[in-house]
Amino acid sequence: MRLVLVGPPGAGKGTQAEFIAAHLSVPKISTGDIFRANVSQGTPLGVEAKRYMDAGKLVPDEVTINMVRDRLAEPDAAEGFLLDGFPRTTPQAAALDKLLADLGTALDIVLELVVDDDEVIRRLSGRRTCRGCGKIWHVEFDPTSREGICDRCGAELFQRDDDKPETIAARLREYAEKTAPLVDYYGAQGKLVGIDATGPVEDVTVRAIDALRSYGG
Repeated sequence: MRLVLVGPPGAGKGTQAEFIAAHLSVPKISTGDIFRANVSQGTPLGVEAKRYMDAGKLVPDEVTINMVRDRLAEPDAAEGFLLDGFPRTTPQAAALDKLLADLGTALDIVLELVVDDDEVIRRLSGRRTCRGCGKIWHVEFDPTSREGICDRCGAELFQRDDDKPETIAARLREYAEKTAPLVDYYGAQGKLVGIDATGPVEDVTVRAIDALRSYGG
């Protein structure tokens, strides 16, 4: 099965991607992993991407898409894959369709993790990071025994800028502008399936796998 996972920041895409990919016995492919691999291996695409990243610029779609093309051409992706974090825009989605057509295949399904903005802000703004060991806690879902102190190493906890409500709200606005249109794009192709991404992680995974079963996954 060849699928894409979409949803707003805080929807749990990374966690669900791991479980779903394991269930389907396909590789989980994220653009972050692809970038790190190309940069660390010093591939021509990695060198080009690093040049943009070092200059504080966004890596052009063409470079990203070529990295994705190379990754999907690897043997472990021959029978299927799960893409997490790509595509992020409708131009990238169109490029992915063309890329897959060139490889003689196509996406089977696009799974959307549906969660409202208030829930996203509740999830992300409650995170606290340890200054010592780096472990992430949550004031509601995974609290420490002493407020503001890490249970693992005793160091102080802090809220990262990325986890502040105003930053999260800005990320959600960006998602609505750039990535949410993917829902319409894939919906028009009849490939979009949305699932409720609220509640315990295990319940969301069950919903996702049930949805995939109806597509033969």
